[in-house]
Amino acid sequence: MDTKDEQVRSYVINDDADTLPMHHLDPTGVLVKPKWRGTTQDKMDMAVLGRHQVLRRNFRFLSMLGFGSTLICTWEILLSYIGFISTNGGTADLFWGYLVVLVGVWLTYASLAEMASMAPTAGGQYHWVSEFAPPRHQKFLSYLVGWTCMTGWQAGLVSVGFLVGTIIQGLIVLNDPTYTFERWHGTLLVWAVTSFCVIFNTFLAKRLPAIEGVVLTIHIMGLFAIIVPLWILSPRATSRDALLTFTNAGGWPSTGLSAMIGLLTPMGSLCGFDCAVHMSEEVEDAGRTLPRSIMWSVWLNGAMGFIMAITMCYCLGDVTEVLKTPTGYPFIQVFYNATKSYAATNVMVTIIIVTITACCVSNVATSSRQLWSFARDKGVPFSDWLAYVSPSMHIPLRAVLVSLCISCLISLINIVSTSALIAIVSLAVVALLSSYYITIACLVWRRIYGDPLPGRRWSLGRYGLAINVASLAFITPILFFAFWPTATPVEPSSMNWAVLMYGAVIIWSLIYYAIWGRNVYTGPIAVVKRDL
Repeated sequence: MDTKDEQVRSYVINDDADTLPMHHLDPTGVLVKPKWRGTTQDKMDMAVLGRHQVLRRNFRFLSMLGFGSTLICTWEILLSYIGFISTNGGTADLFWGYLVVLVGVWLTYASLAEMASMAPTAGGQYHWVSEFAPPRHQKFLSYLVGWTCMTGWQAGLVSVGFLVGTIIQGLIVLNDPTYTFERWHGTLLVWAVTSFCVIFNTFLAKRLPAIEGVVLTIHIMGLFAIIVPLWILSPRATSRDALLTFTNAGGWPSTGLSAMIGLLTPMGSLCGFDCAVHMSEEVEDAGRTLPRSIMWSVWLNGAMGFIMAITMCYCLGDVTEVLKTPTGYPFIQVFYNATKSYAATNVMVTIIIVTITACCVSNVATSSRQLWSFARDKGVPFSDWLAYVSPSMHIPLRAVLVSLCISCLISLINIVSTSALIAIVSLAVVALLSSYYITIACLVWRRIYGDPLPGRRWSLGRYGLAINVASLAFITPILFFAFWPTATPVEPSSMNWAVLMYGAVIIWSLIYYAIWGRNVYTGPIAVVKRDL
């Protein structure tokens, strides 16, 4: 047996023990029991990545497919954001824009899926940058990507909780004409929803994989429970109006500009499939399961979202009327206009509330694991405290609780701004796309100028470089227009404050890096052992 085989075999044998000497223990927690440590390949991957198994590997392909599909819940989110694109671009932009975004999303997540197979770690993007960036820039770029990815997932958690809370509020408005809509009511509902999801992730974390299969069924069947009544009962637009008529209700200088701004709707509904990556240390046979579950989730959600996009193109009805709905969500008005029934509308909206709540549960898991992993590498303040893993629950409990606090704080923007949702959604999209862009750009550099890429069990083959470059070309304009407000003239209450929040995060991260981070953050490359 050669030296490499001896090293890997030694690690695997030691890792199967119930206890290890103290110097072998990951400082973030206690090793899980052998049955939760995954396959031999998982143990080899953890050895190469310089990590120890402190989280349970209880996800498999089907549960990860459910996790990724229900966290993104494309068709439900597309309905929730329908007001954005109805103002900018219209139904034609929804149809054609969705197709363009779907292709671009496939290119982007195919690039990330290949990297997930090379290094299946909860760190995801910032870990890959640490390995693939030019050596002199690895540390800083990895740190920066860690912050943008963390911001994206924390903002994503807020946006999902915001949707559930305010959709519930919109349903109350529909059913009780005497109810006075107050934005702070919505904020309290956001807190309640997020707290429920955190409690679920704390006490029922072991049950999450089993529940994902049930939610996936609701996610799929719920689509048809909604589109069938709409196609039967809604007034139908002509194909010319539905697919060829672009609108510019935002007051922009051109319809083309308006249509580009409207792409936030399909992009927001298709962004975040890297969620599976941040759960990778809880996935069995992660190097093979992760890329497959990511790409299957893209295709499944992409197809379901396209069905809903076509449905809304033809069944939206009078755009002016639905945009003025007192519920705050045009899709609720569309449901009521089609069914003329409060009971039917309540059932249809409840399906969406249930699936987006499940999305929020999964989002808590993803955002907390990403934060925990970054803290493990000392990328954030109070890293040692945040990197703690509960020895009894085997979850990053403190990271989960901090995610709840961040959500509660960011959701306060709803009290002072009527455009809170677009600001939070834009922040999530921009932050995640920034992390994708830098990560894929580093991969392109490595392909062209660096050493050969690490081995992987899911590969793009000879088309890898072309797919990577095409994904960068797609992300560039989307990243730019995601900062724009929905209409002019822009006032403080209607401003898209994502640009301010994003800038504040970047500035704070740079200040922290200059004062403290550069002295303690080395990047994951410091513990990677590719020579094993």
